[in-house]
Amino acid sequence: MDVQVLYNIIHQDAFGLNIAIYFYLTGLSAGSFILSTLAYGFGLEKFKPLGKVGVVVATIVLIIAPFFLLIHIGMPSRAWHLFVYLNMASPITWGSFLLILYPINCIIYGYFMFKEHMKLTRIFGFIGIPLAISVHGYTGFILAFGKARALWNTALMPILFLVSAVVSGIALMILVVIIKDRFFSKEKKIDKELILSLGKLMAWMIVFDLFLVASDLIVLSISHSDAQAAAHLILAGKFSPLFLIVENLLGKIIPFIILIVPRFRTLPWIIVASILVVVGIFFMRYVVVVGGEFAPLL
Repeated sequence: MDVQVLYNIIHQDAFGLNIAIYFYLTGLSAGSFILSTLAYGFGLEKFKPLGKVGVVVATIVLIIAPFFLLIHIGMPSRAWHLFVYLNMASPITWGSFLLILYPINCIIYGYFMFKEHMKLTRIFGFIGIPLAISVHGYTGFILAFGKARALWNTALMPILFLVSAVVSGIALMILVVIIKDRFFSKEKKIDKELILSLGKLMAWMIVFDLFLVASDLIVLSISHSDAQAAAHLILAGKFSPLFLIVENLLGKIIPFIILIVPRFRTLPWIIVASILVVVGIFFMRYVVVVGGEFAPLL
């Protein structure tokens, strides 16, 4: 007598909301730090007001980010294992050391900036740029190495993460600078020229971001069946409202229109665009991380 046994194996999700938040915060930190170096590293004087604000925001956000990672792993007391049991082929090993080196560099960079030691500020600013890129870029590699997850397994993932990090970093800096100028400066006067320059920069980065997203979708849609299923999931499936409406329409397309149409290039509208971008990029992280695990492994 032949007996057929069927097993229903439920695969536990490797990542989740906490990891999406962690990825999002590291992106905000990287974007803020890079903006802070525009004046103190590259000599673009009109961006000088971003220097001190950018490094403070970058450091604070990066200090907060690993707590979500520790909550996710469930046994934070064993986090030290990452520094002892090394796997040099794993981006997690590299990321563990980067999460130590990058904030230390941020603190040193900020210290010399506040002490007005411009030569050392410039040096540590340039050191911090590849560290900032690496800290957020390695998160994209972690996902891209997931061969069984079609939504993640693309060479564009690290670049997409970095570009969206810059977009969200610019949006966050616009909001922070406005709050600082309005409530915490002696003049109580907002630097509108700086805000408009940041808005123009953000508009160009949104275009680049949308190009990468469109490229990724086109490849997914004409690739193998798993990739097509992943494309359907975010275009017409469960995650389509978040992907199409929240992430791209509200979080990118509408802000882009606000930023390029002359009649909308006013302070209130730029604030609206920045808020939409900050929210939209968060849901980009959520859709990629959680949506990438939604389709069951076969």
